[in-house]
Amino acid sequence: MTVVDNETAGEQFTRGEARYRAGAYAEAAAIFGELCQNTPDSPGTIRMLGLCRLRLGEPHAAAMLLAKAYNLAPSDPRTRLQFGIGLHAIGRHREAAVLFAGCRDDLRDDPAPSVNLASALLALGDPVKAIAAARRACLRAPKMAAPHYVLGQALYAAGRVDEASSAYTNCLRIAPGFADAWVNLGLCHYRRNDIEVAKDAMRRALAAVPGHHAAAANLGAMLWLTGEVEAGEALLSEVTARDPAAAEARVNLVALLLQEERSAEALALLDAAQPPAELRIASHWALQRSLALLQTGRAEEARKVIAEIGTVPPEFAPLLLWRRTLLALSAGERDEAQRLAGETEAALSSNAGLVPEHRIMAHYDLAKFWSGQGDSGRAFQHWREGHRLLGRFQPFSRPRTRAFLGAQIAAFSRLRLHDGPRAGNRDPAPVFIVGMPRSGTTLCEQIIGAHPQAFGAGERHALSGIYTALGGAKGAANIAALGQDALDAGAGSYLAELHALAPNAARIVDKMPGNFNYLGLAALLLPGARIIHCARDPRDIGFSVFTFRFYGHHPYAHDLADLGWYIGQYDRLMAHWRAALPNPIITVELRDWVEDFTGTLRRVLEFLELPYDSACERFYERNSRVRTVSRAQVRQPVNAGGLGRWQAYEHELQPLIAELRLAGMLTTN
Repeated sequence: MTVVDNETAGEQFTRGEARYRAGAYAEAAAIFGELCQNTPDSPGTIRMLGLCRLRLGEPHAAAMLLAKAYNLAPSDPRTRLQFGIGLHAIGRHREAAVLFAGCRDDLRDDPAPSVNLASALLALGDPVKAIAAARRACLRAPKMAAPHYVLGQALYAAGRVDEASSAYTNCLRIAPGFADAWVNLGLCHYRRNDIEVAKDAMRRALAAVPGHHAAAANLGAMLWLTGEVEAGEALLSEVTARDPAAAEARVNLVALLLQEERSAEALALLDAAQPPAELRIASHWALQRSLALLQTGRAEEARKVIAEIGTVPPEFAPLLLWRRTLLALSAGERDEAQRLAGETEAALSSNAGLVPEHRIMAHYDLAKFWSGQGDSGRAFQHWREGHRLLGRFQPFSRPRTRAFLGAQIAAFSRLRLHDGPRAGNRDPAPVFIVGMPRSGTTLCEQIIGAHPQAFGAGERHALSGIYTALGGAKGAANIAALGQDALDAGAGSYLAELHALAPNAARIVDKMPGNFNYLGLAALLLPGARIIHCARDPRDIGFSVFTFRFYGHHPYAHDLADLGWYIGQYDRLMAHWRAALPNPIITVELRDWVEDFTGTLRRVLEFLELPYDSACERFYERNSRVRTVSRAQVRQPVNAGGLGRWQAYEHELQPLIAELRLAGMLTTN
């Protein structure tokens, strides 16, 4: 950078300020660097060079320059302010707070001292004083975004989530492209149990700043939590591949992999990057590494990682205690494991700042632990609490559910399905496996998928997506009124995607259990499709559903009475489909596989018009990816372990059992 011909030092300084305000920090740094060579004792020039270094991600170099400017002009309030900013950037928050507070009166009309003071106080763990400083900044500059943003941060840190949400909303009215504000508003919505609105906020942040680390990391995790597991994994993988330093996205991707027990992949992902310096993310990183090591049976390595963690932020205290519980359990130290599980429970009760998902999973983990220890009552308390928390995100309505199911029965009558327009194709490839979750759908798919002429496509959302697209506001009634051309178009889209998964397969299995809701649509689109209905003792289904943390939308699952009622409604709809559908349908009980595997396999393969193949008998030897909670069960031969499990919890399950009786599903005790 050279001085423009005939440009004075003052003009050069003005040009440097203009480049700084335009965000061209490297250019501005070159201008101020040259000025510093000519006037090495100019505090204003040194100060601006320090600010450029700060913007360029060089906090320590910036702090040294800002300290030099301060020493040259200690009475200048703006120099004091920006020296404080430099100290804050390198973690010297207390010294920074003193400087910020000291220059507020000298810069009476400038909100910057109060904004930065609030930020420093937050770093010092004092949200109450931070709120006061941020409110003062808002009073001084109500039309500036930064004061409202830092007020939102302070209120959120104080647990006042509704007020924080209002502050971020005010900030975004002023600066709609403020990506960090969208991210934090999304976190407020998540804490307020509205995860869909939270996802929208993260998308707004990404629209404002494509590739925004925190927005992508949060959106990926939220997609996973709401059942869009593949989309969540794809987004998180894309972010970490594009930017290895995106630590939050990496940790969230590791969490997803660990939930699917893909611990080797999780460890490889952590080993491929350096742990972050920031304490909160670094703690989470180490905790996830220890869990991955425990899952792979490397308990001593996990013990070493946990020992090196030291003190963690309060929000991670229950996670650390839980890993210590698992360590004790792996060492056969039953009493110590129980003691640590009790400490985990106490930490859950006393810590209001936990991320909702961490709190939810802690209850499911503790329930599984106490169930394994033979304490069914204590286990059930945790299952109830986990579902209570999940229920806040997924409120359930019996009237809406009854209306939806009634609309299917009314619109897709036997007359409409047999005598009305249907798509013209007769493609025999599609096979739908339907039923309640935990009824044996994954087992059935894995057995069929082992056949050399079949392909298991997993849980696909394609049918429900077409239902939404074709049904519009009126749903089933609109679909039932469609003519063949519209149905051919919908079928063409579905079949093209299906065959792309396995072009040479004679049968392709779509095993989304909840597709039982959309079998009327399936019959209209796919006259050649076959349907396998998986069934199981409804008490075992209810117990199993209640004892797993499902990802996706399962609002009926969070109250035992609602769960029993919903199983009864599902049974009513399936009875209608058996009477009304023109497509072939077969019911396979889980007990059938246990009591007569070979006979049941022959019956299923004959139904699918596939030759018998012994590979199906060894389905558990396949290395296929299973993304459902049944992944452990389908890695072993069929056994009777899943039959009658409800009996040990009969007392706790009474609300469920009462609803099943009302639905006529239990004829004996």
